[in-house]
Amino acid sequence: MKTYFASDFHLGVPGKYSSQEREKQLVRWLDEISKDAQEIFLVGDLFDFWFEYKEVIPKGYTRLLGKLAELRDAGIPIQFFTGNHDMWMFRYFEDEFGIPIHRQPILREINGKTFLIGHGDGLGPGDYGYKVLKHIFANPFLQWMFARVHPNFGIGLARFWSGRSRSVHPPNAKFLGPDQEWLIVYLNAELERKPADFYIFGHRHLPIDHVLKNGKSRYINLGEWLHYNSYAVFDGDNLELRFFENPQGQVFGQL
Repeated sequence: MKTYFASDFHLGVPGKYSSQEREKQLVRWLDEISKDAQEIFLVGDLFDFWFEYKEVIPKGYTRLLGKLAELRDAGIPIQFFTGNHDMWMFRYFEDEFGIPIHRQPILREINGKTFLIGHGDGLGPGDYGYKVLKHIFANPFLQWMFARVHPNFGIGLARFWSGRSRSVHPPNAKFLGPDQEWLIVYLNAELERKPADFYIFGHRHLPIDHVLKNGKSRYINLGEWLHYNSYAVFDGDNLELRFFENPQGQVFGQL
């Protein structure tokens, strides 16, 4: 039995394929891994925008939501992490599917190995403008105020701004090296305080497998599904980045 990790699907906007085609890809992937999955981690930005009103959720994604329900009904645990594009996920996944929602990185032990898992936004040095914005968006009163706006206007406006702010790296994006990759800088500084065998993150939009400065812990960035269709699988002994329906996929980093 295997543990699967994936992130940054950004459903709702086009990438290499339309959003609906990418959703169908995601469902095919979930179908394939359900044969041997003991747990699935969806590590943020599943949607390019998501906001839950009390009685309304964004339309679309019917195939995906049905597949998640099917997997949960079959007893497969799924963990969902909010990213910077779907941070306004509230209780729908928990109430409808029994899928826990994580808003901060979590520490998990799987088959004797320690994993620190999170989306990755707001960590590390710099990006102070986004960190302030994230704090504002997490304010319960401002969320309550936005919920007073009619969904036709509110969701449309939010999708417009989400599309403007989204940074989608092209397929020729480069690994910047350990001194400039901000998540690596952050993790190297946190190794003693948050020790783990594997650090699993998304947000960077580049499939990365990199050994940290202690010479043994590995930073895995899950990449994205706008171009790479990348994900990670842990078989109980080894962890590997793979690519779904993309034979040209490339892993970056320094091992």
